[in-house]
Amino acid sequence: MRLYNSLSRQVEDFIPLVEGEVRMYNCGPTVYKRQHIGNFRAFIMADLLRRTLEYQGLNVTQIMNITDVGHLTEDDVVDSQGEDKLQKEAARRQMDPWEIAREEEKNFKEDLALMGIPPAHTYPRATEHIPEMIEMVEGLLAKGLAYEVDGNVYFDITQWPAYGALSGNKLENLEVGASGRVDDRTDKRHPLDFALWKRDEKHLMQWDSPWGRGFPGWHIECSAMARKYLGDTFDIHTGGPDNKFPHHECEIAQSEGCTGKKYVRHWVHCGWLEIGGRKMSKSKGKLYTVPEMLELGYTGRDLRMLMLKQHYRAPLPFDLELLDEAKKMRSKLNNFVTSELRRCADGDAHTEITDAVETTRSRFLAALQDDLNTSVAFAAILELMTTVNRLKPTTSDAELVLNFMSEIDGVFGILDPVEEAADLDADIDALIVERNQARKDRNFQRSDEIRDELQARGIELIDTAQGTEWKKI
Repeated sequence: MRLYNSLSRQVEDFIPLVEGEVRMYNCGPTVYKRQHIGNFRAFIMADLLRRTLEYQGLNVTQIMNITDVGHLTEDDVVDSQGEDKLQKEAARRQMDPWEIAREEEKNFKEDLALMGIPPAHTYPRATEHIPEMIEMVEGLLAKGLAYEVDGNVYFDITQWPAYGALSGNKLENLEVGASGRVDDRTDKRHPLDFALWKRDEKHLMQWDSPWGRGFPGWHIECSAMARKYLGDTFDIHTGGPDNKFPHHECEIAQSEGCTGKKYVRHWVHCGWLEIGGRKMSKSKGKLYTVPEMLELGYTGRDLRMLMLKQHYRAPLPFDLELLDEAKKMRSKLNNFVTSELRRCADGDAHTEITDAVETTRSRFLAALQDDLNTSVAFAAILELMTTVNRLKPTTSDAELVLNFMSEIDGVFGILDPVEEAADLDADIDALIVERNQARKDRNFQRSDEIRDELQARGIELIDTAQGTEWKKI
């Protein structure tokens, strides 16, 4: 498999550190409010990567952190500034920050399920790993890579010449700050030194440490949790484009500074979800959540379809028209599986269909192995569907194709579950029987009502000489 490595800025062969096993860390949510769908692009990418690796027979360990303290509101500069996001939300809602964190973590996991994203193996919470963070900070102090001033501990950025290798933001170019701002606190040796431990008497979430009461910096949290669950060096670290700098840049400095070993072998970042050519964010307009999209008549799998059909590294435009297109494409795939392949006559299998399935399997895998090229993978699937329909498959052909569609959906996760499809089939069949009886009884009003009801549900009835058939619109 070949993957783009953000650190080397090129597509590279991906070879796990331990043969047959992959250890992967995904930057998870800051649980101060419900995640918007822009956040989910990174989670969909991580899920696609895990499923693709597992499809190739690899054993994947996936860790996704829950940030429930320490993430500040101004996080686009080397040393994050502003208020703690969770504390600010607690003040706004007049609630305990611990209560908010647990509520939003629950919401996040519910939304993952709605998007068809299986759980990670572990969701470590930052607040439950303070000892591990303190241990790493002590290690950095002992090596002279950090210093303490009045209960605040900072990473000495001048002692890490490699800073900027991931993002391209070299130290000499950061003197004015990533956004034209510098942190001019007088207790820091250099304006760009970033906090590992903070002292703030007003902060609601604090712990004892060798430097007094305080709370951890955002960056040290991921370093400590990744190290605990995946070791000093692991295979893949993923995140959104905003994580690359400064968060992941700082992770590299403090992790490698502490252990003296390479931190991550392969960095994978997705592109933005954009509205009007700009990233989806609160300052740029409407932020849709997953439940809000469901209220508009879409499903989590429709959103998943939208995010999968575009290459993960490319910017992804978002509007409801584009989501409608993704919904139609998913409906076409569903209809092929739930309707077209279930109306086949008995007969011998077509050699051409058997060959087409094998060819598509090879093309599908090759596309995914080529830096998760989902657009090429989908093109191969659609071509197979055209071939199968043209050849008028038998029941033997249909069984082969259905098994293959189930196989590839193990990677994409966009088809409706079998049990949902079965329930739908039974419901529709029952209504068709009722409609046929109504027509025999010349109860045309009821017959029309049933047709209209099914049409409203996206089902088209087709009356033929052999009986009434149906398909999804």
